[in-house]
Amino acid sequence: MDATLKKQLQITATKVRMGIIEGVYNAKAGHPGGSLSIADTLTYLYMARMNVNPEDPTMADRDRLVLSKGHTAPALYACLAHRGFFPVEELKTLRKIDSRLQGHPVLGKIPGVDMSTGSLGQGVSAACGMALSGKISNETYKVYAILGDGEIQEGQVWESAMFAAHYQLDNLVFVVDNNNLQIDGAIGDVMSPYPIDEKFQAFGWHVITIDGHDFDAIEKAFNEAETIANQPTVIIQKSVKGKGVSYMENNVAWHGAAPNEEQYNIAMNELQAQLDELQK
Repeated sequence: MDATLKKQLQITATKVRMGIIEGVYNAKAGHPGGSLSIADTLTYLYMARMNVNPEDPTMADRDRLVLSKGHTAPALYACLAHRGFFPVEELKTLRKIDSRLQGHPVLGKIPGVDMSTGSLGQGVSAACGMALSGKISNETYKVYAILGDGEIQEGQVWESAMFAAHYQLDNLVFVVDNNNLQIDGAIGDVMSPYPIDEKFQAFGWHVITIDGHDFDAIEKAFNEAETIANQPTVIIQKSVKGKGVSYMENNVAWHGAAPNEEQYNIAMNELQAQLDELQK
């Protein structure tokens, strides 16, 4: 990856993380842990990969993104804001009455959102439908779906995996955010989905495993996905829940909790320090 682009993505991802903390703190509720772990990949997709246009959010040939793990909406909202779909200041209205930024993404309410999500396992089915529609209509757009590793305990995920392989949806990419933690603890203790790679391979998918916080690896994975014909691709990203905020990292308590004022200040100061270092 070009060094200048990489630094810009790192800067933007840090601002996205600040937006996540800002939103969840002001809402006094939300899901910071998994939002922080997917922030780098979402930043890459919106800032460097996807064909989207804030001036025309519903253009027919746009790439689609379905946040199947819809509880991590703070990350999606922060990326959309920094991509220009709505003002960054609006992130502070997360979960407020009459705000466009509800706790889970809502189709038709927020520009740039392609599917209402929140019931785990269901977003991927919608993504499969979008991809099949594109194939039938000979469209060139790509469809990306973001899943949690706890989410793949849902049977509907594997129905969609079978469907996508059967219809050879090579315009579809799943990203499994493998941070190894869900609301009740480690995914291996709750209901182990491991080995994730072998399961998707058995369903007929092309599988790529990466470090989800390495922009070089992220770009390489999506470039590889573009070369795969007649089968869907899944990118399994090894990530750190709560990435970027010291006391949230690998701490299951921050799956669905908001920081108090002291914790908010610590988090924002840490992220600001990271931003300052990147901008030197």
